[in-house]
Amino acid sequence: MATTYNEELIARGISAIKSGNTAEALNCFEEAVKIHSTPANWSYLAFCLARERRQFDYAIRLCREAITRDPHSSIHYLNLGKVYLLAGRKDDAIRTFRQGLLYEGSPAIIGELKRLGLRKQPVIGFLRRENPLNKYLGIALKKLRLC
Repeated sequence: MATTYNEELIARGISAIKSGNTAEALNCFEEAVKIHSTPANWSYLAFCLARERRQFDYAIRLCREAITRDPHSSIHYLNLGKVYLLAGRKDDAIRTFRQGLLYEGSPAIIGELKRLGLRKQPVIGFLRRENPLNKYLGIALKKLRLC
């Protein structure tokens, strides 16, 4: 009985996150963690805490603990990356998203990276991106599909 209720809480919480209602999701995951404490529950709870209560440090600790206990699940990396974005730490978020992709291909992580508008490294690394040499070499290589 408790397992079914816990699964229902988790499903409602994930659905609430997807619909943008993190306040409801926070309630669901707080209750779910009390019933059954799992890395996935901690990870989702951490994202909700960061979004609703702005508790970034605590949320980051929860996500890192989830990753320590279950390092091959990309959902933990997705949630940690989102927490970093909410905290204004874009570089850490990008690094975390990329690390998550090493373990599992996640359309959600790929979507977050695309939303952030990541660019490839400049062709000539020691020159600035705006340098005409980098700019036109990049355009040429893209047209030739070499880059």
